Amino acid sequence: MVTLLMFAAVCCAAPVGNAISAYVALKTGQQDDGGIAEGGSAADIPPRMLTAYKKAVQQVGKYVPKCQGMRWPILAGIAKVESNHAVGRNIADNGDIRPKIYGVLLNGSGAGGNTTVFPDTDNGKWDGTATGERAVGPFQFMPSTWESIGKDGNGDKIADPHNADDAALSAAIYLCGNGRDLTKRTQLKAAIWQYNHSSEYVANVLGWIDQYTAAAKDPDLKNVSGKVRTAIEAALSQRGVPYSWGGGNASGPSYGICCSPSGKSGANIKGFDCSGLTTYAYAKAGVSLPRTAAAQAGVGQRIPASLGTGALKPGDLVFYAYAPGRDSTIYHVGIYVGSGQMINAARPGTVVRLDSVNAMSGFAGGARLL
Repeated sequence: MVTLLMFAAVCCAAPVGNAISAYVALKTGQQDDGGIAEGGSAADIPPRMLTAYKKAVQQVGKYVPKCQGMRWPILAGIAKVESNHAVGRNIADNGDIRPKIYGVLLNGSGAGGNTTVFPDTDNGKWDGTATGERAVGPFQFMPSTWESIGKDGNGDKIADPHNADDAALSAAIYLCGNGRDLTKRTQLKAAIWQYNHSSEYVANVLGWIDQYTAAAKDPDLKNVSGKVRTAIEAALSQRGVPYSWGGGNASGPSYGICCSPSGKSGANIKGFDCSGLTTYAYAKAGVSLPRTAAAQAGVGQRIPASLGTGALKPGDLVFYAYAPGRDSTIYHVGIYVGSGQMINAARPGTVVRLDSVNAMSGFAGGARLL
């Protein structure tokens, strides 16, 4: 109860999102105030890895001409869950990743969740051990799978799962199958399922794909005008400004306070938390808002959660709660901009950016202010 009150008092830390389960948090070791575990935009991906993803998209047609809809957020979603984009490793100009990334030894011990014995297939060539099998590289290929699917993506005539270009291209080929149309959600799900036969895994990866897709697009504001456009453009102008716990007001970014439930202080960070950002954006449109997310839910025309995100219009505030239906438990607010996107100050360690409205858990409806 104490934690809940702390969350409600100052926006806007968040629990692990629907799309980002505890599996990802445990796997990456990055769970903090929750919501978006850490990331959601291209800015959170090491530049050399992002280059590899984009290069793979350009190359995959050579190997699977009938494949449609392959794009870098798909590869980023897989790599996020599998290796957190090799964050913490050195990625050389040629794409080689060191230290190499190895999964747990799949010997049925139960470590890392493995309960099935996988006998060695590569005599340690790729996974560094001849005593059994373990997944390798940023896309965590099994050595046996790599032998059949691995391709040279960087032109050095070696197909190496520990190379970012090779691994990304091979993942793209694998996901494309015999020529999937990945613009279709059902076929995208089938591709991810093929990668890992787990419904939880599919949901995790789709959540990241949606976040990267939302963050990569600029919103279409051609039909948005007046004060609504003013508020949205004010919020968009703050993209890249750091998150600061308790930071932001009607005048703009400000130094925050100490401390978030995980102990993160905003006192030395000039920026915004979620309700600080909405307060600033709507002040530019001449609307005065109370300071916390829960209080902001009481302003304007309330949009019930039961209507779904499809009822939202650009400029609406969009809320998230621990117990949807109980506005006193609202912990987060963003500004909806259309096409499933919101402007979001998500959590400590991130910046103001575009995210999917599905990036946070506990959708609690919206409020129309103008």
